[in-house]
Amino acid sequence: MIFHETVIRGVVVVEPEPHEDERGFFARTWDAEEFDRRGLNGRLVQCSISFNRRRGTLRGMHYQAAPHQEAKLVRCTSGSIFDVAVDLRTESTTYRRWFGTELSAVNRLALYVPEGCAHGFLTLTDDAEVAYQISQFHAPDAARGLRWDDPAIGIEWPGDVLVVNERDRSYPHLPAEAAA
Repeated sequence: MIFHETVIRGVVVVEPEPHEDERGFFARTWDAEEFDRRGLNGRLVQCSISFNRRRGTLRGMHYQAAPHQEAKLVRCTSGSIFDVAVDLRTESTTYRRWFGTELSAVNRLALYVPEGCAHGFLTLTDDAEVAYQISQFHAPDAARGLRWDDPAIGIEWPGDVLVVNERDRSYPHLPAEAAA
């Protein structure tokens, strides 16, 4: 695996390193010890998928409040998405900054989103499927979110947002004191 640092501390693009032969290739996509060595959370307790029928579907921006914060490794296994992490760690030098990248079944990249960051994505194709490897069990009472179009964050989505569910539409903007 090749780890590419991003502008946000702890948010990392993970690229598989394929070993090819006449059959195709084989590549690691997870190695807890390798993640731990790099200071990333190597704990894995839950895996989930989301299937999204239409291009322009937005999911996010989601996170879990302490003490249930979670790290995620996100990969698009069918189609293509624009995947985004937003730093919500008030002590971080990149607080309120966002990073986004295209994940697709073709490029096979994954985005590691550490604890304290919100996560969301916009589908760039119909029938996009997204796989999540998660470090913490889901705690419904700790589920939180912020608006995907919060001007204090200014995410530049690469396409029109056509489908957003009511929960994601109703998330708040960052509080004024946090956005100042």
